[in-house]
Amino acid sequence: MTTATEPARRGRPGYDRDSMLEVVVEAFNERGYDATSLGALAERLGLSKSAIYHHFASKEQMLEVALGKALDALEAVFDAPEATSGPVVDRIRHVIRGAVLVLCEHRAFVTLLLRLRGNTPIELEALRRRREIDRKLRAMFEQSRAEGTLRPDIDPRVAERLTFGMVNSIVEWYRPDGPITPQQLADSVLELVRTGLREPSSL
Repeated sequence: MTTATEPARRGRPGYDRDSMLEVVVEAFNERGYDATSLGALAERLGLSKSAIYHHFASKEQMLEVALGKALDALEAVFDAPEATSGPVVDRIRHVIRGAVLVLCEHRAFVTLLLRLRGNTPIELEALRRRREIDRKLRAMFEQSRAEGTLRPDIDPRVAERLTFGMVNSIVEWYRPDGPITPQQLADSVLELVRTGLREPSSL
């Protein structure tokens, strides 16, 4: 209860760790991680710094958790049984579809991952994990070429980079409230890969 001389305290928005992280990642993407101070995050959240520390020990931990959210989801796609066994063409199809769906679901978090500069140990570790994901898709294309299902005139490394380049571009323009669903988008990406990279005789 307040007195006539004591102004009522403004109610603070309620955040759990996940909802706070979403706001933090938006700020990192807009301002850049290095340029976003803890004070700026507190102002954006409408919280005190001590309230932020209730959920995260530091700005570095926020970055680590946010990057882990994106990387864990992408790695889960490659670790699924559909990506580790069966015909390589089916495995490639699974990981491309899965990657598209992850980007649609975790667009802000993947955007943060794609914009890393490697300025901190946390960023360097995230980049290492990202390179390992790239390597796994490249290995699939290498097997595909060996089996004759990838066009022989396309290097597997180029195929991997072109494919992930197309998939990664989704974060720049895709809008969840737009007319294209994640499943429709995944179908379109798969069709482009199928017609552009596969050996005609294997279509």
